[in-house]
Formats: sequence, structure tokens, C-alpha cells
Amino acid sequence: MEQVFNSEFYQKLHTLRMNIALTIASGQAGGRKSNSKGNSVEFSDFREYMIGDDIRRIDWNAYGRFDRLFVKLFMEEKEGVFQIFMDCSESMKFGDNSKEVCAKRIAGALSYIVLENGDRLYINAMKDNHNVTAGSFSGMQAFIRCIKFLEEAPFGGSNDLLKCIKEKEFKNRGLSFLITDGYTDDLDDAIKYLKYKKQDVVLIHVLAPEETDPRYEGTLKLVDSETGGDMRVTFSASAIKTYRESLKSFLEQTESMCKKYGVTYIRVSSADSCDSLFFASLSKLAKKV
Repeated sequence: MEQVFNSEFYQKLHTLRMNIALTIASGQAGGRKSNSKGNSVEFSDFREYMIGDDIRRIDWNAYGRFDRLFVKLFMEEKEGVFQIFMDCSESMKFGDNSKEVCAKRIAGALSYIVLENGDRLYINAMKDNHNVTAGSFSGMQAFIRCIKFLEEAPFGGSNDLLKCIKEKEFKNRGLSFLITDGYTDDLDDAIKYLKYKKQDVVLIHVLAPEETDPRYEGTLKLVDSETGGDMRVTFSASAIKTYRESLKSFLEQTESMCKKYGVTYIRVSSADSCDSLFFASLSKLAKKV
């Protein structure tokens, strides 16, 4: 598999914040009062200390009273809470340009944006019907840990997205990014559950060129990568036409479902360059969210 976080990724990443400005009001107490950070002296709230927090914001008086660490939150420093749910099923490994690499790069770019914006981030890897959460991240010093988790996240097996997401505890309103190829029977239910948990949702639909524009010829044995089931298919002009019609219906249904639930829908190709992913696809977030 090609290197996920290569030199091109990091070169483009450093200009990403200049091009995309997430202004999502989904903070712990109803959203941020202002986009500026670090200037307000008006105390607003406090919460328990988490690894990665700036130790200069610890309230030592509260520690003396409760023997627990708390950090101060000021009016302009209410942080947004963001979740990244990454589908790590076997089907995401498909393609000469792997959907896995694409998904990890998108998750890495989103992590950079969220952390640079001063918000709280959780990364969730969904595999074999279970959800693995990489703790809580805050501040740019946590970005390297995000990248390490994403690099090491294994892909394989089958997935029940709804079951995976239900394993996650949601304590706050927030925004959840769901990165998947959509090959699951419960995508609709998974999104409804996220909305029930007071999440704004962005569905990032990753497909490989071989799926959107198949160029196969002759009779081939197709094997389901997750169930092991197989079937023989002759790739005639008629078969390709039927496939394209089915694909069109699948994409239209997915987009329609997103509109129904107020979900931002972004479709990307696993063959897209970092330029295309960052400055074409993800830039839509600044306009739609």
C-alpha cells in the first residue's frame, strides 16, 4: 500500500487552514460566542482537565478544593466537539488507489483543521463491528498522535456501522464526520442515530475509480471481500449498462437520504490528489456547514 502521509500531504496541509474555515457552533454549552480565541477575559465555565489541555489554564484553586484538575473556559473559548468515524471494513481496502489511503488522508486533514481551530476531537476506527476511539485530542501538539493512530488503524473484516457507532458515548452536541464507502445495509439507521444524539453530520462518501467506471472485460469471478461470497459475471455492454444504472440509483438514494436528514454529503474518488481532496472536496464544508 502506498504511503498514507507522504511529503505531498504535509506540504498541502500547511496551507489548508488558510483555505478552509470551519465555523461550526457545536460547543459544549451551545456553541462558540465568537470565532476569536485567547483574547477574552470574561470567565464563562470550566470542565475537567483532559490530556493535551494547556496546563496554564488549570484552576489551581479548584484543585485545592476538589483534589481534581479543572481548566477554565472563557466566553470566546468554548470549544466545538468533533467526531471522526472511519469505516475500516475490508471493502475500504479496494482499488488501485486504495479507499483506505484516501479515508486516512481525509481524516488526517480534518484532524488538522479541527485542532488548529482550537476544538476538541475524537477519532473512531470502526472494524469488525466494534468501535475503537483514540481518546480525546486538543491543541496542535496532539496532531502527531492523531496521525500515528490513523497510520496504525487496521482495515479488514465486515462492519455494522450502527452497532459500532452505538458503542460511542456522546456527552455533548457536536459534529460527526462519517467516512465510508456506504456498502452497508444500515447507513440510514447509523445517520439517524447520530442525529438522535444531537450531532450535525457530514457524510464523506469514498469510492474507487474501478467502482464508478469499471473497465473490466470478459468473464470474471467476483468475490465479496467481507462475506467471501462469489459469483461469475460476464462483462458485456449490457452488464456494464445495468451496473451503471444500479450505481446511479445507489448514489441518488444516498444523496436523497442525506437531504432528508439535513446531512452534508461529499463524494470523493480514492484517486483524487491531495489538492483535489483538500481544496475542492473539503472546501465545501466552509460553504455548507
